[in-house]
Amino acid sequence: MNRKKKINSILKKRLKKINAKVAPVNKTKYISKAERAKLETEQALSNDAIASE
Repeated sequence: MNRKKKINSILKKRLKKINAKVAPVNKTKYISKAERAKLETEQALSNDAIASE
């Protein structure tokens, strides 16, 4: 690989990384199974409290 090509490929890689960081993230944050169960029980308790009033 000649010097120009190598430098260009390095610069392209850097640009890709920068653009990837700037791009908006559509993926939701991962929530563990235990955390989902905890949230579900809290929501169920709050729904029961509202229903009993």
